[in-house]
Formats: sequence, C-alpha cells, structure tokens
Amino acid sequence: MPPVDPNEVLMTGENSFIRLSPDGGTTLSDRASHWRVLWCPAGAGHTLFLQSTLTEGRVRVYSDNIGVARWLQKTIESLLFPAFADTALPVLGARFERQGGPWSTATETVTAAEARIALSWYDCIEPFVLNAPPGFNNRPIGVFSTFFPARSAQLELNGRIATASPWPEMRGDRQGSSACLAWSETWVKPRG
Repeated sequence: MPPVDPNEVLMTGENSFIRLSPDGGTTLSDRASHWRVLWCPAGAGHTLFLQSTLTEGRVRVYSDNIGVARWLQKTIESLLFPAFADTALPVLGARFERQGGPWSTATETVTAAEARIALSWYDCIEPFVLNAPPGFNNRPIGVFSTFFPARSAQLELNGRIATASPWPEMRGDRQGSSACLAWSETWVKPRG
C-alpha cells in the first residue's frame, strides 16, 4: 500500500460536534457543528452551524469567513445535515476562541452581536481515528479524523443551557458519542 492517499484534499482542520437528546438518541433536540478550517479552497476560518431548543429550532450560522461557511454548506454539510446547507440562511459575523482540551474540558466560545455561545466537551474516553474514504456510506467524498468522544457535553446560548444530553454510539468497533471533538480532520474527494 503506498504511503500517500490517492485522493484530492478538499479541506483540513476540525469539525467538532454536539448532538443532544432528551431520550438517549431517539429524539434529537439540539445539534451544533463547529468547524475550524485551516485550509480549503475558500480560505481559512471558523463556522458554527446551530439548531437547538435554545434557538426555538431555527438554524443559525455564525462565521468569521462567509466564503468558508458557504463552501462548507455546498461541499460537506449538504451531505452531513441538509438543514445546515441552506445558503439562503444569513451568516452572522462572530469571533471564535478555544480553551482546554480532551484531557479536561474543551470549550469553544462563539461571540456575535446578539449571541454568546459556549460549546463544551468533557469526560472524554479513548480517542480513535475515523477512516471513511470516498464511497463509505455511499458518500462521494471521504474523511479522516481523530475523534475524542465525550461522555458529557454542554451547549449554552446567552446564559441559557440546553437540558438534553449526548448519548453513546458505536463507530465501527469503537465506543463513540454523539458529542465528539473531531480534530486533525481532512476531507478528500477522488481525483479526476
């Protein structure tokens, strides 16, 4: 096997996420997809896609680079969660900051004109590398990422905290969670 992946690189960075449920995953109440893009064809930047009980179920998009947000919507979020891929949604300007990490608590803070959002992951279990090349689960593009599954996570908007919880879920033979720090993430597509 050659040491170089044969695919074309689409994006590299991070895509940590929090999905919360009041009933162990049967009903999804809150969903946050946080992107730290180190490189993609639209540049670098951060984007948060959010749909929550705290937003009355409405989707909100926050970013410090509108081009990156729109590129993510058209290229990746359209496959992951179509509600986040709606390019008619306004992109709200925001600042992004991270503190901590999977050894204690990792918190991503997003500050916009009308909102302060904090996403926190803690009580992480053993990390693993997700290897989903193009064609996996019938997706035309693939992803390689280091997952740090969190047993616990918190989503906060302007001082209000979502009441639901993450749930355990398997990724192949590894124990995962519906709330993961997904670092060292690279998306690829077949050449040609």
